[in-house]
Amino acid sequence: MHNVAAAVARLDALAESPAVARLAQAFADAGHELALVGGPVRDAFLDRPLTDLDFTTDARPDRILEIVKPISDAQWDIGRAFGTIGARIGDQTVEVTTYRSDVYDHETRKPEVAFGDSLEADLERRDFAVNAMALRLPQRQLVDPWGGVDDLLARRLRTPGSPEVSFGDDPLRMLRGARFSAQIGFDVDAEAVAAMERMADRLSIVSAERIGDEITKLLMAPTPVRGIRLLVDTGLAEIVLPEIPALRLEQDEHAHHKDVYEHSLTVLEQAIDLERSRGHRPTLIVRLAALLHDIGKPATRRIEPGGAVSFYHHDVVGAKLATKRMRELRLPSDVIKPVAELIRLHLRFFGYTDAAWTDSAVRRYVRDAGPVLEWLHILVRADVTTRNVRKADRLSFAYDDLEERIAALQEQEQLDAVRPDLDGEQIMRILGIAPGREVGEAYRFLLETRLDEGPLEPEDAERRLREWWAARA
Repeated sequence: MHNVAAAVARLDALAESPAVARLAQAFADAGHELALVGGPVRDAFLDRPLTDLDFTTDARPDRILEIVKPISDAQWDIGRAFGTIGARIGDQTVEVTTYRSDVYDHETRKPEVAFGDSLEADLERRDFAVNAMALRLPQRQLVDPWGGVDDLLARRLRTPGSPEVSFGDDPLRMLRGARFSAQIGFDVDAEAVAAMERMADRLSIVSAERIGDEITKLLMAPTPVRGIRLLVDTGLAEIVLPEIPALRLEQDEHAHHKDVYEHSLTVLEQAIDLERSRGHRPTLIVRLAALLHDIGKPATRRIEPGGAVSFYHHDVVGAKLATKRMRELRLPSDVIKPVAELIRLHLRFFGYTDAAWTDSAVRRYVRDAGPVLEWLHILVRADVTTRNVRKADRLSFAYDDLEERIAALQEQEQLDAVRPDLDGEQIMRILGIAPGREVGEAYRFLLETRLDEGPLEPEDAERRLREWWAARA
């Protein structure tokens, strides 16, 4: 938490910036109120970047447009129906919205838009008190009717007024609570948590796209495990990500296995650390794969003679379950496909420590991973959560060795672009055949030969192809 004096200084500096000062003066000259609201005010206290400048006013949308046109380089009114006008003033993008006093019918989360005349009433309809603060401009007066500053100091998330009313109006706010907890490290207060538990089923009126968007933002936060634990503990995860609470498999004295739920959260934390230490930006694909990599275990759990527990093929089953869940959350295909592939491949490495892999096996590992190879390195390393130091070191050293072999082979033969030594045109010319299934079979034969033996000279590749063709005939 940034100290209050420093936060005030940051807000003063923002108010004095050319774009904001110009905007504030324009509204004052027109006889209208203007206030900076929500996220930027909160973030000034948290020492976070002050981006996405949102303002609110008593002016109606048409009047907002009249005021901003003379002082801006561009305007857009795509949000006019909701009272929002956007504009670019110099190098700053702003959005100005008319005070709102919406009415909810509780059948959907979409309100009947109603414009208001009071800043305080507008703040009351916001999700959490830390987001219900405003800075009146040009006066630079902090407006905090719901104790947002006190909540920032206490590191808590409370709703303005009753959480039942707030969550009843818009159930998505329950997910936003988990997301904000993950983003800024605050705890949702006990009264709001209790309301989440009672009202979890209200999420059924929220669209899959909005839920998927909140899950994405939560996972991309600095500490997503905070938010996931809240979703699971309140029962919200049963609605939006039921595969995660399902990982809390029943354990007894006769069938021992590690806690798959806690293991998955640890893998997620370790994957985030590895992303950072390996010089990568936060990646939704890695974080989803880490969280979901073992969701096939509940469906494949078997108790073997003697009490051991097995999860045969949980990688394949998990990839299918993850694909289904991600599609239901309307995530994009360029996320769904690599996440599923990582889950499908995440066990492949563990045979490496049992017997030395041939160069052919290393090539296949790289070939099968394709574009997700670096993410697979992160997931497999993160998947080691054993408290047995010797075992953890052995697995770490083994993966170090595998990465070194991959690097050496890549340098030697450009492994990341492994292709047969002859292309389709050459295959057809040598064998005297036309395009068709046989060309594909020949191509696959040469690819397997390449993976097994490394690159061949062109004459050797042609000889092997002719031999294969003759034996096939």
